[in-house]
Parts: sequence; C-alpha cells; structure tokens
Amino acid sequence: MKTVIVGAGISGLATAHALLEQQPDLELQVLEASDRPGGKVWTDKSSEGFLCERGVNAFLNNKPETLELVAKLGLSPLASCDASRNRFVYSEGCLRQLPDSPPAFLASNLLSLPGRLRVALETVIPRGNKSDESLAEFATRRLGREAFEKLIDPMASGVYAGDATQLSLKSCFPRIHEVENEYRSLILGLIRLQLKALANRESKLPSAGPSGQLTSFSGGMSVLTTAIASKLGDRLQFATPVASITRQGVRYTIHLSDGRQEEAERVILAAPAYAQSTMLRELAPEIAGLLDNIPYPSLAICCLGYKREKIKRDLNGFGFLVPSRERRQILGTLWDASIFPNRAPEGYALFRTMIGGARSSELAQLPEDKLVDLTRSEIASIMGIDMEPEFVAVYRHSKSIPQYVVRHAQRLATIESLLKKHPGLILTGNAYKGVSLNDCVANAYLIARSLRANS
Repeated sequence: MKTVIVGAGISGLATAHALLEQQPDLELQVLEASDRPGGKVWTDKSSEGFLCERGVNAFLNNKPETLELVAKLGLSPLASCDASRNRFVYSEGCLRQLPDSPPAFLASNLLSLPGRLRVALETVIPRGNKSDESLAEFATRRLGREAFEKLIDPMASGVYAGDATQLSLKSCFPRIHEVENEYRSLILGLIRLQLKALANRESKLPSAGPSGQLTSFSGGMSVLTTAIASKLGDRLQFATPVASITRQGVRYTIHLSDGRQEEAERVILAAPAYAQSTMLRELAPEIAGLLDNIPYPSLAICCLGYKREKIKRDLNGFGFLVPSRERRQILGTLWDASIFPNRAPEGYALFRTMIGGARSSELAQLPEDKLVDLTRSEIASIMGIDMEPEFVAVYRHSKSIPQYVVRHAQRLATIESLLKKHPGLILTGNAYKGVSLNDCVANAYLIARSLRANS
C-alpha cells in the first residue's frame, strides 16, 4: 500500500519516521511545498554567532515519545540552564517572579492578598456545568478575576499567542478539564493525585505547572527535523506543493501545482489546517469549510542582541510574559542566552520578543523597522535597557499558531465523522490535538500504531 504524506513539518516528519519504524519496506512519499524541512521548527544562526529560533523554541522532556525519537536518531539533547526555572510576569510597572510552590505563592506579591485568598477559595467552588468554556470563564470562575488576569491570561498568550477569552479550556488544557470533572477542585485534585503518586512510589509528583525540563539541541531545534529528513532520504520531495486531491475507487490522486500527479491508497495530510482546506475543497468540501474556520493569528518575533556588560539588571531567568491588562505592545520576551548555552556569543545577551498573536495580530504586520523600534521601546520601558542592540533579526509568521477556540472539540468530532466517507484519508498536525512539538510527535506514533493495528 502506497502512502503519501503531505507536509514536512514536525508532524509529517515524525509520522513518516514512525511508519517506517514499523514497516521499513513501506512505499512512502513525503511532499513538502517549501524548500526545507521542519515547518515552524526553524533555527537561524547568524554570522556573529547568535542562534535564533524562528518558531519552536524547545520541548519539555516529560513525554517519552519525543525522547525515544531523539534517541533513535542518535541525537544529544541539551537541557536548559537552571536559571530558566525563574519565570516572570510584568505586572503593575515591574517584573514579578512567578511563585513555584504553595508557600512561595502565599508570600508572593504578584497577586494582592484578596487575590491570593480568592485562589484559596477554589477548594469550595462547585464543579462547572458547561461541556466547554473559555480559559477566561474557567479561570475567573475557579480562581478569581485577578488570578485570571495576572496568571492565566499571559500563559495563554505565551503558549498559544492566543486570546484567553476565546480559547477552549477543554481543548487547550484537557487535563485541567478532566481534573475538575473528576475531583471538583483543582487544588484538592492535585493533592489527591500527589498522594496517589506517593502511594505508588512514583519518582515524579504531579504539579500545578508543566512538569519536565526545557530541552533543545546545541545547534537548535532544526537539528531534530534535519535528522529525520536525512533519514527519509529521497522519500522526501521539496518544492512540491499540492493543489488538490481527488479519489477514484480505493486510490487517491494528489494533484501537484506543477500539473504532475501522484497516486496512493493512503494520504496523510500534515500541512497547516488552512492548506489542508485548500487541498480538500473538491474531495471533501464540508471538511474543508471546517478547517478553514480554524484561526491562525499573525505573529512576529524580534531578536535583539546586547553586550552583557552594558546591562545592569539580573537576567537569571527564562524571561517574562505580559498580561493584556497592562496594555503593552508585546506578548513577552524570552532571555534566550539565559535559557540555553551558546545562544549568543560569549559576553552577549539575546532577547526573543513576541509581537502580535490573537491579542493584536495587526502589530505583527508592521514594517520591520517599526517592529524593531516597538520592541526596543518596550524593552527599554519594561527592563530598563535603552541602548542600540548589537544584533537584530526579525521573523514574521502571517499564520502562526492554530487557535483552539471554544467548541474546537465539537469541530474535531464533526471532522472525524465526515472522514468515515474517505477511508485512507488521515488528517494530522498541530491544528487538531495539541500545538506543542511533544503533542505532534505523540500523535505521529498514535497514527502509526493505529494504522498498523488496522492493516
């Protein structure tokens, strides 16, 4: 059975690798519209020695599938520096450290005393009765308005470049949704899960925040996608955009933009949802319409490098996020050279600032010089660094991270039902069940196991 995968981002590459692991003799072809592998995984190293990530910055080492993939490829992962555990939120005119434990939360000045007391009342708040709700609705209901505005809202922009009033709790953070349903209270649920882990003598206890350590590679995240692409060899074709897909009997015809055609019994679409929509307009117009409605806001990334000796403030941390209530023009800034070694030449700092997203998509479309001026102005105001950078790089994504808005799960259920009319057609990618690199790799292995079981 011939299989064609469309899209060589991390989802398409990992799916191809997983399929070939299980069936080394599989007739497989991967078609990529651009001239490089990786999609939003794209590392750029300047002649000056600054290493900038255009998209995916790292992954957490808490998922076995990604770690197994890295090991099978013979790669050496690079753990983040201890300093990266210190995370900050810009609030009321200054950077405030996010508490990393219950005692630290009680002592923190990030929330007011009434705000902290309101969070403590979470244990007596009744269980919600909606099948789906926004992050804003959920967080305000369970934790209070202040905790939502200062903690959850910036997290939504940091992870999804999203608007917390629109994003779905059930789809963005399914485990939190499950804990409330099972235990009623998030705090009591966490306590019970930790007691259960202790009883089972587990080495890692569940925590309120994301577990695991940020991980990358010495040469950046492109090391991973380049390694998979190398393994695929001539099975991977670049500069091969797909225009449409049709079906005759049990075989699909993939119509390429240059007029050529490829045939296969199985087609796996791993391109972004908007690209999949275009490909499916003739074959499956209902699915195409649903995919076309998944929002993708614009996002710009501005990297600035400075001589470390000229910066007076402490950079012992991951960076900071900005709540929308602060009315700033950036979503946040990562202190990349403090997160991983070799991200900047010796004696330099590297800042990676995010602009736009669902909150202010139009800002990401500003001319490059305006984006640099905006970023410099915000860093000067927030961090007190008001000097000419030694290095500047701007990267722009007109369509960045897919937004799992309220009723996203319902959309996916409808798509899954409609796909039954098209056996052998599989849709995957970060527009469906998880935007992180770990999610994409885990879904790749799920697809491979499912196809193996049903073959």
